[in-house]
Amino acid sequence: MNNLKDFSEEEVVQMVREGKVTNRELTDSGICPTCFNKAHDGVLFGDDSEMIVYEDDIIECFLVGNPRANGHVAVSTKKHFKDMMDIDDITCERVFKFSKKAMNVIREVYNSESVYLCTMCDGPMNHFHVQLIPRYDFEERGSDNFVKPRFKYVPDKEKVLELRRRLK
Repeated sequence: MNNLKDFSEEEVVQMVREGKVTNRELTDSGICPTCFNKAHDGVLFGDDSEMIVYEDDIIECFLVGNPRANGHVAVSTKKHFKDMMDIDDITCERVFKFSKKAMNVIREVYNSESVYLCTMCDGPMNHFHVQLIPRYDFEERGSDNFVKPRFKYVPDKEKVLELRRRLK
């Protein structure tokens, strides 16, 4: 694929709709997939509004559509920051204070032994976020949990409602 910046925005949207462009190709062309998706009504990742468990003026927290564990969520800034090195201190503090709260809530709601925090914004264009990945007592400890196989998200309305209630 040529650099996507050689195409008009409408052409890129159409290519995404047709499945001819992936989020990796957007990233490699210097286009933030997260911001692109939001600007174009979920064209890349779909409507994830049912998966959002917390939102304020700075951050949003949502269940991951292809999780590595039940209860896997992402905490993302609404404003675009490429990675943690670019974030102002106030926003950084808000993200990590909220993440700590979310980790405790996830551990309790999903009855996990622990919750790992990972951030790895990579490539020419990404959108800062942290991953909160539960680890259960039947799983081995260690960094392999960051790369467990992904699976399709299965909604659990009770747990989603409990996360929303407790993260307010």
